[in-house]
Amino acid sequence: MASKRTLLVLPALGVTVIAVAAGTGMLGGADDTADVALAGPPATATVQKRTLTRTEKVGGDLGFGDTTDVPAPLTGGGMVTWLPGDGDVLERGDTVYRLDQRRVPLLYGTIPLYRTLSAGSEGADVRQLERNLRALGYTGFTVDADYTSSTAAAVRDWQDDLGRTETGRVGLGDAVVSSGARRVAEVTTQTGAAASGVLLRWTGTTRVVTVDLDTDYADLVRDGVTATVELPDGATVPATVTDIGTPTSREKGGATLPVELAVAEQQRLGRYQVATVQVVLAAETREDVLAVPVTALVARPGGGYAVTTGGDYLPVTTGLFSGGYVEISGDGVTEGLPVGVPE
Repeated sequence: MASKRTLLVLPALGVTVIAVAAGTGMLGGADDTADVALAGPPATATVQKRTLTRTEKVGGDLGFGDTTDVPAPLTGGGMVTWLPGDGDVLERGDTVYRLDQRRVPLLYGTIPLYRTLSAGSEGADVRQLERNLRALGYTGFTVDADYTSSTAAAVRDWQDDLGRTETGRVGLGDAVVSSGARRVAEVTTQTGAAASGVLLRWTGTTRVVTVDLDTDYADLVRDGVTATVELPDGATVPATVTDIGTPTSREKGGATLPVELAVAEQQRLGRYQVATVQVVLAAETREDVLAVPVTALVARPGGGYAVTTGGDYLPVTTGLFSGGYVEISGDGVTEGLPVGVPE
């Protein structure tokens, strides 16, 4: 099966064809190419050591990553009386929604509220609650795995600030737990509706780039690999592969590999929130190779390429083409060698 990969730089670009000269007898024949004297080239370049990288450009999407559902409390009942707006960013302590005008705040952590916590409770979820209380400014207790009377006192202060009944206990549905700040992607219900099903969907607050990568290019990505993101206005920003998912089949055949890239310099993304972008991946890198501008190449009538130097044709073997340069090797090819190029 033929590879789907294509070079971004075409070897034929800028190459001077000397077959016409051979056809008129000026060169005498293909075997005499290296010995033919030429008029001085209009300009020269030198053979230099360079690092060349061949790239592949694939389509991607700039956004805030995957969405997560925020369901109504398992306790059920109540009416939705307030909701945030699309695009709102919610941080620790902010209200996620109101049920019967009762505020349900956001807490940070990894353990959802799956039981009622009160004096005498022990466990990692207690420590998580106490860390949130401390971060919100409540004191008088020790952050540990024990729910003490001091913890209950801090909870009552918190409940008072929320305008809720001061029970000193925290139960199911009293808060929504997430790993960090969240951005509202979509509100799926409305005020006045019964609290059931999914109330809203949210994402992280940091913009990321996602790519459904053709599996033919799977070898180009791994955790930590850097890439370049091209924005719609032509600006570029570096990105790093942070997550590689499991290949999924497409309806029209083939498979894609979900890839996520992080952008450390968020300010360079400008005002773009959601956009279609291009992602440039490094396909092959050759370090410290001898290279010349592609325009220095001359097509030999018998096949292959040469460069002009000192009034003579010097046959060369080409390697990687990248960014307007080409890797060359062969007898007489040395660093610093001057070669002819068009003006």
